[in-house]
Amino acid sequence: MAPPCGHWLEWEKYEVSQRQVWPGADIPLSVRKSERRRALFHREGIGVCGWILVSLSFLLVLITFPFSIWMCIKIVKEYERAVVFRLGLILSKRAKGPGLILILPCTDVFIKVDLRTVTCNIPPQEILTKDSVTTQVDGVVYYKIQSAVCAVANVANVHLATYLLAQTTLRNVLGTQSLSQILSSREDIAHNIQVILDNATYQWGIKVARVEIKDVRIPVQMQRSMAAEAEATREGRAKVVAAEGEMNASRVLKQASLVLSESPAALQLRYLQTLATLATEKSSTIVFPLPMNILQGLHMSTGNKKPSH
Repeated sequence: MAPPCGHWLEWEKYEVSQRQVWPGADIPLSVRKSERRRALFHREGIGVCGWILVSLSFLLVLITFPFSIWMCIKIVKEYERAVVFRLGLILSKRAKGPGLILILPCTDVFIKVDLRTVTCNIPPQEILTKDSVTTQVDGVVYYKIQSAVCAVANVANVHLATYLLAQTTLRNVLGTQSLSQILSSREDIAHNIQVILDNATYQWGIKVARVEIKDVRIPVQMQRSMAAEAEATREGRAKVVAAEGEMNASRVLKQASLVLSESPAALQLRYLQTLATLATEKSSTIVFPLPMNILQGLHMSTGNKKPSH
């Protein structure tokens, strides 16, 4: 049993966690290292025939020099890595580059791997939610290749595998959520999908950087039902607010009536002020009633006067 691909330099940690792989834990460390190197050499060496072919290839390069140099030297860009296969085996168990790399003709084959972040657009997926509502949800996944060796050796098409896994994970996660949870907890759901994808694609050398849910499409009938429910909720809140306003206004009017009842003149002035306000807004005819006590006072004053000759 070998450690995960891309971690060949971590034999010490792996040996501690998988001690049963190497029986005889009391053997000195130097002996265990030599035995380990010998086991790796016999298991992954190219053999005598392989070395003969490599020597012939190198001899061919020397004979045809300098014309063969253009076939042997390859340029790897800063954001790329090259996985070199020599007689079908990965050379040095690690990727080459960036910069210039040397390739032997006839024996070496290399594959370039792009390490930049890739955008994976998930098409709309028809999902049946936990509360039996059919929706269509689409999203986007941002990922990049961290280990070029794992991406080449462990999976045939790493991008297609990640694309299909993102679709199935989106359907599986959203199928356990209700419609209200999908609409209100998009960030949490996207984080859960990211964790699941990251754990599943670790063996492929993939690091999932971000997952976003773009749109949630609901059937038209469900949209109408939700709109009617939201409208009824808003109307109920509006009625409650209006009732609270009426209650507060009645309390203030009660306090004002108590203050005005202490002075009849203040009540009369308030009455006149209300009439003036009505007359200012619109030109209208106002019938102004006079109190009877004022008319009686006028009648008494005119009755006491003597006629002048």
